Amino acid sequence: MPNWLLPENIADVLPSEARKIEELRRLMLDNFRLYGYEMVMPPLLEYLESLLTGAGADIDLRTFKLVDPISGRLLGLRPDMTTQVARIDAHLLNRASVTRLCYAGNVLHTHPSGLHATREPLQIGAEMYGHAGLEADAEIQELALSTLALAGFDQVRLDLTHVGVLRAIIEHDGAAAKDEAALYLALRAKDVSDLKARTARYAPATRDALLALPNLYGDIDVLKKAREVLPDLPGIAKALAELAALAASALGRAEVAIDLADLRGYQYESGAMFALYVPGLPNAVARGGRYDHVGEAFGRARPATGFSLDLRELARLLPTAERKHSIRAPWGNAPELKEKIAELRKSGEVVIQSMPGHSNELDEFECDRALVLDDNSSQWILKNLG
Repeated sequence: MPNWLLPENIADVLPSEARKIEELRRLMLDNFRLYGYEMVMPPLLEYLESLLTGAGADIDLRTFKLVDPISGRLLGLRPDMTTQVARIDAHLLNRASVTRLCYAGNVLHTHPSGLHATREPLQIGAEMYGHAGLEADAEIQELALSTLALAGFDQVRLDLTHVGVLRAIIEHDGAAAKDEAALYLALRAKDVSDLKARTARYAPATRDALLALPNLYGDIDVLKKAREVLPDLPGIAKALAELAALAASALGRAEVAIDLADLRGYQYESGAMFALYVPGLPNAVARGGRYDHVGEAFGRARPATGFSLDLRELARLLPTAERKHSIRAPWGNAPELKEKIAELRKSGEVVIQSMPGHSNELDEFECDRALVLDDNSSQWILKNLG
């Protein structure tokens, strides 16, 4: 096997693509800061039990594991940064007030998360801790939508769901509660035949509600239908009211859809969840929601909500970055030449010195000017290139 081949779903990022990704990263982090989010940088690996704390089985399966040669303990390469940021909030910062944190960094997956997805996403996200009210969910949703708008995406679909609906349905049915994980998988796949077989021994009200969920999807009017066909339970009423408020806050900024059976991240989340879709990608470009119980495993329960997205996947949809105009300069050690180059760079110009005997082959830069020595004045001047 050639030694330059990379593992499946792992790829190098070449100059023009890397520049797109980096410009997106800076744009988004600057936007997070405008909302008051402070940046943190969790480690790439940590002890496995800490990394998987509060996460579901899906995260465990996506985690690369290795043995630490120093301690002999199992380490994990992070597949997601959310639990790491929750650990920082709960254990290191330990603030009593609302805390807003953001992050950006590579994560690793044992398997790609979707069609054509990389196993090394560049994850960027924002999390809010300390406020249990719907205001926090609304701010995170707004931040996610504004982030995509800044990146140039004006056609966005917001899919909303709520884990409280399923939990309220099965809460008082012992047989259904024991099957919670299996029900989640069947609903996520919209496997109605499996649902019918599994719910045959449940209480009639529970069975009817569960069989109704796969058909409760569509625009915001789905919430009205859900109130009609689902049991009149406090947990369901609260969840539907929260979805209605979040949907209303997004109208005019995104196409809004409701799907009460789309429970991706169910084991991880604890309230309203959302996914954002843009034209050109079959997978959700961003996912977010409430996860109040993760910090509890680190010794401090804190209300929490947030979102994240993969910058590499998002950048693939954007046009190639325009080549930056730059200046070509000869190689030389003359003080006047060095002084002129330093002056131009200080003013923000890109100055590329040509190595003796070589021409410049560049993806990112277009040399439209040249630094030349004027024969009359003996000064270094800029000359436009045709």
